[in-house]
Amino acid sequence: MRLRRMIIGLVLALAAVTTLAPDPAGATSGAMSGATSEAAAGRAGVSTFRGWAFDTCLTQSLDTMKRWRHSKYRAVGIYYAGRGRACKRQPHLDRGWTRAVQRMGWRVLPVYVGSQSPCVTAENKKEVRIGKHPLRQGKREGRDAVRKAKALGIKRRSPLYLDMEAYAYREQACARTTLSFVRAWDREVRRHGYVPGFYSSADSGVRHMEAARRAGVRDLPAVLWFARWHTRPHLYAERGLARHAWHPARRIHQYAGNVKERHGGRTLLIDRNLVHAPVARIR
Repeated sequence: MRLRRMIIGLVLALAAVTTLAPDPAGATSGAMSGATSEAAAGRAGVSTFRGWAFDTCLTQSLDTMKRWRHSKYRAVGIYYAGRGRACKRQPHLDRGWTRAVQRMGWRVLPVYVGSQSPCVTAENKKEVRIGKHPLRQGKREGRDAVRKAKALGIKRRSPLYLDMEAYAYREQACARTTLSFVRAWDREVRRHGYVPGFYSSADSGVRHMEAARRAGVRDLPAVLWFARWHTRPHLYAERGLARHAWHPARRIHQYAGNVKERHGGRTLLIDRNLVHAPVARIR
């Protein structure tokens, strides 16, 4: 039985390396591996934050943000752009809003919900799956992410977090397409001077990025935001990640989701996060 397990493990490892082998575009791009990307994200001018953050589908009014200063949270995730956003209409979100919340003392985590993996599990995301040209599509959406961030006053050397909902990353064809899209998005975001981040479930997208890092794939996200709910908040004890990877100041743990909290007389449905990672620089 032990011999059989060893053989199966070797087969899976070889399959992972084959699936995640760097493509020619990555090999010639001059971009960096996951480990080197982390060092680049930490260069002068990148602002980092350590503490508690919440995110909601809909960006809240300035009055609500002021009231929520009574909470433990000091950072907020905003779903600022992308064709896969659940809350496409964001009436409060504009350049004035980002400036105002910064003056209140909030740190901002910009989230871009673009095209989703071809093997995404959520039914409501299947209509926005990555198409037949993931490299071209990733580059185009990376450019869009930068343009929309600039419109909100989010400056260079800010992180932009690509939201990739849970997907069946063990399906090799799907994994290749998804990884090609992510890497192209990362390259374009970096090219414009921003820091590419990546949000996904700990047991799908995040494991996929870790397997890619171990296989030596280039152009990976510089920051990981992993969702593992129903557990205590932690940053460097995630079982799907090597402890030394995306470290230090390169992780966010979303440890609870769709929970109600009330502060300053306002109740919101939020996700809870522990952060040690870059945050937006706002002009």
